[in-house]
Amino acid sequence: MSRPAVSRIFQRQIGVDLPMAAGGEGIYIVDGTGKRYLDASGGAAVSCLGHSDADVRRAIKEQVDKLAFAHTGFFTSEPAEALADVLIEGAPAGIERVYYMSGGSEAVEAALKMARQYFLETGRPERARFIARCQSFHGTTLGALAVGDHRARRAPYQPMLTEVTHISPCYAYRGMEPGESEEEYGRRAADELDAAILKLGPETVAAFVAETVVGSSLGAVPPVPGYFQRIRDICDRHGVLLILDEVMCGMGRTGTLHACEQDGIVPDLLCVAKGLAAGYQPMGAVLVSGKVFDAFRKGSGAFQHGHTYMGHPTACAAALAVQRAIRSRNLLANVRRQGEALAEGLRQRLGDHPHVGDIRGRGLFRGIELVADRATKEPFDPGLKIHARIKSEAMDRGLICYPAGGTADGDRGDHVLLAPPFIVEDSQVADIVDRIGDAIDAAVR
Repeated sequence: MSRPAVSRIFQRQIGVDLPMAAGGEGIYIVDGTGKRYLDASGGAAVSCLGHSDADVRRAIKEQVDKLAFAHTGFFTSEPAEALADVLIEGAPAGIERVYYMSGGSEAVEAALKMARQYFLETGRPERARFIARCQSFHGTTLGALAVGDHRARRAPYQPMLTEVTHISPCYAYRGMEPGESEEEYGRRAADELDAAILKLGPETVAAFVAETVVGSSLGAVPPVPGYFQRIRDICDRHGVLLILDEVMCGMGRTGTLHACEQDGIVPDLLCVAKGLAAGYQPMGAVLVSGKVFDAFRKGSGAFQHGHTYMGHPTACAAALAVQRAIRSRNLLANVRRQGEALAEGLRQRLGDHPHVGDIRGRGLFRGIELVADRATKEPFDPGLKIHARIKSEAMDRGLICYPAGGTADGDRGDHVLLAPPFIVEDSQVADIVDRIGDAIDAAVR
């Protein structure tokens, strides 16, 4: 298809001339001119199987031939039931049910409402407050935007947002004090939650919300050892639910199916999306603990929430094929191996770079933080828009990455997020390192 003379699409950024995506081959996207782009971020950590997986495409076609859609107010479906079985089999102990949505923002929104209704079901209606972390992003629906702390995205809608208490992120590169161990820092950061709960009154707090590994707002920032175990203990002591947002970092991205496995904890509600169906269909879900589900089952017997396309049979068929592929092809092993190769390559290429402050992450979820001065960690002037320059330079070189600003304090700072597909190979990892290194050099010179 040729490009129309005038696009009728209301794009995210008006006036930006985007290339036309015309095809996908493995981890590459091909535009209308034939230029190939190595997708080193899976879009936004979505395309974990690349762009042309034959098994997933076949599953979608076969499901459409049988039944494309059936509303969940009237029917369940075979792919929805089969996918639920697969997800619960792979879930942390204590997670017993799946609530389907069509994306990450919807999943977080549903989890917030689920947490609220849980306390109504259990006779504690006064619990309606939420606590989350600064410099977090949980989605663009109003509830998700409220618990997040992405200043630019929140600002226009601030009067519409529910009041939420925010504590410091677990962000060792900028938060850990000289002479402080990671464990000491983690305890100090976690104890901010305890203080916030006590200040609000434990009897008023419904849930604490956090990304297990922080994605787009900070750039693949993992928690320090012991942080989330302390968080889990604090939540349990005060009867507060723990909602983990693994929309970006979950479903294998960090090398285990769920990122929280590496922290030795189980949340009450676990939000997943993106890699769940790998972009082949819009798909999200809340994985629900037995404790929360039982409150609904024994109480009103209904969750006062829902969307038309939740549990969409074709979307479930796609997600089922993706999850079976990850397991049958042992792709998590490749995530761990290539994740270490990517990290080592980035350290060799950029570890001594005068404007690279930190290289971090887990598995195939890696972040690079840019600074004006390595010694002081001073960020670049936001007016320079270093992250936007890097994106442009990378695209020119046929590389898709996911840069963002506001890293250091919500207003200043730049980072690049890398999240290549789980099928990435050795030579492609080396190519990613070379191209992102060149793009950074060009952007900061």
